[in-house]
Amino acid sequence: MTDIGAIPVSEIRWRGAIRIIRNIFPPIDLFEDIADPADWPLIISAEQKTNPRLMETIGNLDLVPEERRVAGPGASYLMAPFTHVSTDRSSRFSNGTFGVLYAGNSFEVALFETIHHHGRFMARTNEPAGWTSQFREIVLDVSGQLHDLRRDKADQWGLLVPDVYKTSQALGSQLRATGSDGVVYPSVRYPGGECVGLFYPDCAENPIQGRHLDYHWNGTTVDLYRDATTGQVYRIV
Repeated sequence: MTDIGAIPVSEIRWRGAIRIIRNIFPPIDLFEDIADPADWPLIISAEQKTNPRLMETIGNLDLVPEERRVAGPGASYLMAPFTHVSTDRSSRFSNGTFGVLYAGNSFEVALFETIHHHGRFMARTNEPAGWTSQFREIVLDVSGQLHDLRRDKADQWGLLVPDVYKTSQALGSQLRATGSDGVVYPSVRYPGGECVGLFYPDCAENPIQGRHLDYHWNGTTVDLYRDATTGQVYRIV
């Protein structure tokens, strides 16, 4: 077990951090339109009587403490990672029983992190080569007291092994249980870049939708991405 007391905590304030998500997830009206999260439970209770599929859209709201929920324009982009969780979708710092919002400190970091995971998913399918999926860029601000893994150059605890998550997931569970805001760590997929894994939605704010992106699968890897707004195609190198 990682000694969490040995991990320093740093105040992280990033303006213009980047998160890239699948385009299939629409905004959730409850998060966008109802200003006070304290009103959500009553509204959900009333809506469920006429809309039994509501919870499929909202997810498990109980996973986010009321005092850490956010609302207003763009709130879906901050809330959804925490209310829609599954052990089938684990990540570096979560076994899938709780949500983590991941973002990079630049577009390149977010791009390389997501094409890696999308490529692994595509490798498990029998889909032919082609333009496979649409994504959207979310630009947001990050603010929190985060456990800082950037100084552990040797990765003494094995938290940043490229495709082995057991130790880092255990750390994530430990930290979240103590009320940690999350972690900041070196990008595993883009050398020199940095990532955050936030444990609560109120550690991010001002989410704005940026570009729409398409990823191209060549049968082996994601080799191209396209800015759907301009039609410009870029090769991944």
